[in-house]
Amino acid sequence: MDGLGLKHLWRALVYSWRGLVAAFRFETAFRQELLLAIIGIPLAFWLGQDGVQRALLVASLLLVLIVELLNSAVEAAIDRFGKERHPLSARAKDMASAAVFLSLINAALVWGLIVLPRWI
Repeated sequence: MDGLGLKHLWRALVYSWRGLVAAFRFETAFRQELLLAIIGIPLAFWLGQDGVQRALLVASLLLVLIVELLNSAVEAAIDRFGKERHPLSARAKDMASAAVFLSLINAALVWGLIVLPRWI
């Protein structure tokens, strides 16, 4: 890999880190979902009976964080243009919020389908 490739990779890592820091600083929902992941990921390795179950449990939590980051990015981009209400801005924010909601439902279903049968 040449120097330009390493420089590009380094910049991408720095930008990604800045995005994670910004989400943590400014987004309450991201901090809440990160706490859920910090608790849930170790639990996934304990509760999952095999690699597939563990992967599904962890991936469902990571998906929530990923979708929350995208939701926050949509909100920040729209808010950059002002706080006045516009139907397209509202639609974009509502759709991004719905994506977070669906990712949370997905995580609940995955965890429920894997963990609950052992307790029933």
